[in-house]
Amino acid sequence: MSSVDALLDEARAGLERVTPQEADKLRQEGAVLVDIRPHANRAAEGEIPGAVPVERIVLEWRLAPDSEWRLPGITADTLVILFCNESYSSSLAARDLQRLGLRRATDLIGGFRAWAAAGLPTEPGGRPAVP
Repeated sequence: MSSVDALLDEARAGLERVTPQEADKLRQEGAVLVDIRPHANRAAEGEIPGAVPVERIVLEWRLAPDSEWRLPGITADTLVILFCNESYSSSLAARDLQRLGLRRATDLIGGFRAWAAAGLPTEPGGRPAVP
């Protein structure tokens, strides 16, 4: 196993990862879905309705519970489900957010592509990310 694979396995061991169907149900119950894909991916493939686009480069500042630049309403107990294209970057990012105090951070198994393949709602993409 490569060191990247070991790092990913370690990150995922601490997450309560969710399937696309579980994420959709949790979204309807108030979980915050956060799309960390670059603008080009969102524009080309679409977005999940209601998901907040926060590119990876500013993620910690926008979601750490004690950050003065965090998104409104984010607390240590907010359920945040991150997703990227296929759930590699999002697993590592969710682990990092947990380390910063966002206890319920997790990610979407299979990412946006698994969501779309499951036939769950998508919309045209390209909205600007949260700065």
